[in-house]
Amino acid sequence: MLEYKAALHGRTFAKVDRAFPSSQVCSACGFRDGPKPLHVREWTCGEWGTVHYRDHNAVRNVLFEGRRIVAAGRGGDAKRPWSAGRTGTRARTAR
Repeated sequence: MLEYKAALHGRTFAKVDRAFPSSQVCSACGFRDGPKPLHVREWTCGEWGTVHYRDHNAVRNVLFEGRRIVAAGRGGDAKRPWSAGRTGTRARTAR
């Protein structure tokens, strides 16, 4: 249904694998913190100390993964935000 609606409205649709660890990866630096029980709604990145709200972090990761899939399909190369030589403060709050 989503694929159909996207095509109807001239949008791009990308299917992200169910096994993609969207809530386990820090959307600010890429550190994989590992699985957490569902009752853990907020967590802190073990690498940068960034505080994440589980669902917001997962949405950011799924959005980027979808964009990466689309870029790869077009022959492009979408890189994670942290792979571009990012500098700045290590403690960044993602909301």
